[in-house]
Amino acid sequence: MKKFKKIVYCVLPSLLAGAFLFSSAASAAEWKYAMEEALTDPQGLYATKFKEEIEKNSSHTIKIYPVGALGESADAMEQLQAGLLQFIDQSPGYTGAMIPEAEAFLVPYLMPSDPKQVNIFFKEGKAVNEMMHKIYREHDLELLSVFPEGEQAVTTMNEFRSPADLNGMKIRTMPSPLLLETYKAFGASPIAMSWGELIGALKTNMVDGQENPTVWIEAYGLDDLTKVLTYMGHNHYTTAVMANADFYDGLGAKDKELIQNASDVALDYILALAVNLDAQGLGRIVRTNPGYKIVTLTEAERAPFKIRAAAVEKAFIEKVGSRGKAVIEQMKKDLADAASKAK
Repeated sequence: MKKFKKIVYCVLPSLLAGAFLFSSAASAAEWKYAMEEALTDPQGLYATKFKEEIEKNSSHTIKIYPVGALGESADAMEQLQAGLLQFIDQSPGYTGAMIPEAEAFLVPYLMPSDPKQVNIFFKEGKAVNEMMHKIYREHDLELLSVFPEGEQAVTTMNEFRSPADLNGMKIRTMPSPLLLETYKAFGASPIAMSWGELIGALKTNMVDGQENPTVWIEAYGLDDLTKVLTYMGHNHYTTAVMANADFYDGLGAKDKELIQNASDVALDYILALAVNLDAQGLGRIVRTNPGYKIVTLTEAERAPFKIRAAAVEKAFIEKVGSRGKAVIEQMKKDLADAASKAK
């Protein structure tokens, strides 16, 4: 997937034509929704369910722009902020530079591996559903849903089981300051780049590996470009669905309720699917690429990475300040509650 500048120029007139059609709840409108993935990926499945709910319960329609249709992630966010889009789905790995507190979702070894606990945390946690809503609002964004797409897996050319093994290994990360900090702490040499550059970088050995959920790794053939997939248990890929705040505030109560209800339905839908999608992706890799090595680090092997992760959490708090510390503390409380409820 490359930068789609020509496509951006082509679609801008249609975006502009619809930019002012959303002000009235009384008339039908076409709302535009951009995301970082294909329709068959987790973000696409959420978006499709959201679209179904909106169109089933109103005269409005949703036009979905999958990955690349409007350029890279930064291009789509600019269009949302300009009012050319009404909705966007974007990972904190991309929005973290704009919203530093959002990088709390990227702190390694904060999230558990148990999917039931993770789902409860995202659906019921105060950090996600109250604190982050207020923080995103400060950036003119109405936060609708935050959800995990699957456990992060690391694909590399060579096997690793310790920070020493990662020494000098060039690992691609999303353009997130905290992800760069994480892989430096883990012993690697991280390189930030967009998704559109990743496949070419792997083919030309510009990077030695990358991290993504298994469903992505299989869908985009990243296993064909590397030799080992490793589960470190360090995090889940998290993404956030947002609306342009001016657009949202200009709606009537009925349309606001419509959007919130559609978000709730889509969130329940994707939380129920995400774990199976990862498992299905891994199953396809095992069947179609039998020589590919799958490694799950033991607790003993994860221990030195967890020790180094503490420094990343400290760096996040130092960078973001007291509010970042409050977010992390609330996330830990929410995770403890989720663990109790998941028993």
